[in-house]
Amino acid sequence: MSPIASWWQQLRKAAADSVASEWVPIRPLSPRHKPRILRHLLGLSAQDRYLRFGYAATDEQVQAYVQGLDFRRDEIFGIFNRRLELAAMAHLAYSVDPDFSTCAEFGVSVAAPYRGRKLGSRLFARAVQQARNQGVHMLFIHALTENAAMLRIARHAGARVEREGSESEAFLSLPQATFDSQLSALVGDQMAELDYRFKQQARQFREWLATAQEVRRGVRDSRHRSGR
Repeated sequence: MSPIASWWQQLRKAAADSVASEWVPIRPLSPRHKPRILRHLLGLSAQDRYLRFGYAATDEQVQAYVQGLDFRRDEIFGIFNRRLELAAMAHLAYSVDPDFSTCAEFGVSVAAPYRGRKLGSRLFARAVQQARNQGVHMLFIHALTENAAMLRIARHAGARVEREGSESEAFLSLPQATFDSQLSALVGDQMAELDYRFKQQARQFREWLATAQEVRRGVRDSRHRSGR
């Protein structure tokens, strides 16, 4: 089998595996998504902000966090609903300390209407995949001990969790990247991009349709008032 045929077979298998596992479109985010990220985080309740950031983050602190996101260094992933609002997002932050260059930290938030759909677990799996492909050997999760959902995701993935008072640290050792892990990430990103474009076009069509219906109503009302 030629290298191209082998690559194509691997691509088809990765796509089929994604569909079979109830695939969820997880899209890498860029600076142009900052307004949507901000709306998502500001929409979290006070308790949810407390669990996500480890403190009761104010609107100003949330805005500062979003403004400070470094998309060139870190990875930010999102799951969009059909209205292109962020249902969930994750931040994979790579260490800037040369002594810990193979380490990264994971954080996630899920909007209240989308809880119970395992979106946090999906984002964690995507972050693990990306971290592996970037040469990360150790993934950290720093969470409040009362953040049971986050710690449950970590434990389910096989992480070691250490508790110290009101805070916990989870450590997950990552295997080296493989061709399959890299191809799966590539396919997932491409599929998520197509899904995003489809939702974008669907939203634009709905907006156009609503405008057209409004115009028709205006014309009809005008004719009715003129007695035509």
